[in-house]
Amino acid sequence: MPNAVIDRNVELAGRGRTRVRDMPGPAGAPVVMLLHGLGATGRLNWGPCFGALAQDFRVVSLDHRGHGAGIRTTRFRLEECADDAALVAEQLGIERFVAVGYSMGGPIASLAWRRHPDRVAGLVLCATARHFATRAAATAARIFLPVAADLASLVPGVVHDRVLTRLLARIEHPGLRERVTSELSGHSASSVIQAAGAVAGFSSHDWIGRIDVPTAVVVMTRDRLVPPERQRKLAASIPGASVFEVDGDHGACVARADVFVPTLVRACHDVAMRGALESQMPPSIISR
Repeated sequence: MPNAVIDRNVELAGRGRTRVRDMPGPAGAPVVMLLHGLGATGRLNWGPCFGALAQDFRVVSLDHRGHGAGIRTTRFRLEECADDAALVAEQLGIERFVAVGYSMGGPIASLAWRRHPDRVAGLVLCATARHFATRAAATAARIFLPVAADLASLVPGVVHDRVLTRLLARIEHPGLRERVTSELSGHSASSVIQAAGAVAGFSSHDWIGRIDVPTAVVVMTRDRLVPPERQRKLAASIPGASVFEVDGDHGACVARADVFVPTLVRACHDVAMRGALESQMPPSIISR
């Protein structure tokens, strides 16, 4: 049986402190590193997934920079989030992990593979894409979002309260409202706006086809934020990628957890199994 969840603050030398959730799972189990989406936290994005995954994996998540209890920063970069994930693994004594990214976490996961190939044994990319915005939208984001981020840094309390009020208006359950309020209380409005700009400007077209670790893509078939065709194009760009589908929209990780969670578990098993098989094969076979 998996052990109890451990929540802790992990200090990353020279970078800052971030909140990490760790469920050890069975002894010697492979590790999945859960990387959350824009505006979320590790707990909010992945809450329903921990118990199910911990039946067969060690499960680790962290809060990204400027999100929740993540590292405080004045300059958000997806690449630094990827480096943070690798350093968390190092701090926890984890040699290799499967990077599991949701939405914004998809680019962070793929960048972790690109920047730390010795750490990343596989990828599970959920509700994500090679790029998120049209060229015109990405250009507009580069122009206007830095200004918005600067303004938010001048009046952080006002921006945070307005965003939180709008979000909570959609949540009726009192317990859930309290939980969301607690999780988002640590958000830096300026950092989250910068993160939105980083996502809008992201593109992996030039290098995504070089991914050489087992990969699964989990497609949300009713997604209006990241169109399903973009998610499928991501899968088609990665050699040997498996595709798993969820009948849900961009919030399916929470709103349709009954469907999303078992699909995510299957995708993680697929990647872990292929990784285990490849590690036992001679190099001549793996390269075919």
